[in-house]
Amino acid sequence: MDGESCVKQAYAFILNNDFEQAIEWFERAIAIEPDNAGYHYKCAISCARSGKWNKAHRFAKQAVELDASHTEYQYYLQTIEAKQLVLSAEQLIQSNPPQYEEALDMLNEAAELDPLSFEAFYFMAFVHAELGNLDTAVNNAREAIRIDPGHSAARRLFADIRRKRRMMRDRAKERHRKRNR
Repeated sequence: MDGESCVKQAYAFILNNDFEQAIEWFERAIAIEPDNAGYHYKCAISCARSGKWNKAHRFAKQAVELDASHTEYQYYLQTIEAKQLVLSAEQLIQSNPPQYEEALDMLNEAAELDPLSFEAFYFMAFVHAELGNLDTAVNNAREAIRIDPGHSAARRLFADIRRKRRMMRDRAKERHRKRNR
């Protein structure tokens, strides 16, 4: 069997939503034609769909190393790296105690790698809100909603941050009025 036949088998499994079998067939194609960047790229996509981010990263990186002229290979590698950063940042956010500053560094890098990463902007909004940086939090929440307008949690977060910001402004005005009397 040649590499292209293996890829056709992989696509048959993808159509049945069996990404595990698809990955196996892509790996067979890669074993037959290890220098075919397209096979590595396609395998990376299936790995990502299965949530196998480290494996997806390995195949995407190999695709770029084999053929750096394909911008879609480079872009996909960046999106996978961004996703890995978001996952690591999420762990830091959920740690006890939360490590917001370190998470924020990772989320900023993720947003640079993938400017369409909803999760990066959503978590940046959350972290900035927790740190009291409400203006920045609002901007990040707004960007998350722009990327995924139907995301209800992002809309709630945006509304909560705006409410907190409004309350803080009202308190500041109240204190200022009391001082002027």
